[in-house]
Amino acid sequence: MKYLLTIFLLIHFSVIYGQSDNSKYNKALAEKLGADDYGMKMYVFVILKTGTRTADKNTTDSLFRGHMQNIGRLADSGKLVVAGPMKKNDMNYRGIFILNVSSLEEANLLLDTDPAVKANLLAAELFQWYGSAALPEYLKYHEMLEKKKF
Repeated sequence: MKYLLTIFLLIHFSVIYGQSDNSKYNKALAEKLGADDYGMKMYVFVILKTGTRTADKNTTDSLFRGHMQNIGRLADSGKLVVAGPMKKNDMNYRGIFILNVSSLEEANLLLDTDPAVKANLLAAELFQWYGSAALPEYLKYHEMLEKKKF
């Protein structure tokens, strides 16, 4: 019995005192980025796939130009933190977005501003996703790497 009590106390104190504060913690940055105590936050992860509508080449080209412009606009506003195409695949997945919003409703409002999604050339599957609150910070470095813009 004495050993069980000792084991229980060791487990109890390791759970309570096992977590430590991070000496690199930056409260102002955490608040600016909306981080929780673990440096994380909720986003919406979007998988874009081929929609049900087809269009002639001129219409398709125009809608995808609008799609690319919308990506830039959403990124500039801080609402889109990741976007990129997928290589051809059997699932008809075309690309991904990670939107800097916490609700599916707000994400759907943003997707409604995309001409290719609105015209159903692209369809979207949405998922709430819990990731690092620092994710939006990479964008300022990406701008230093790109020679050309879309």
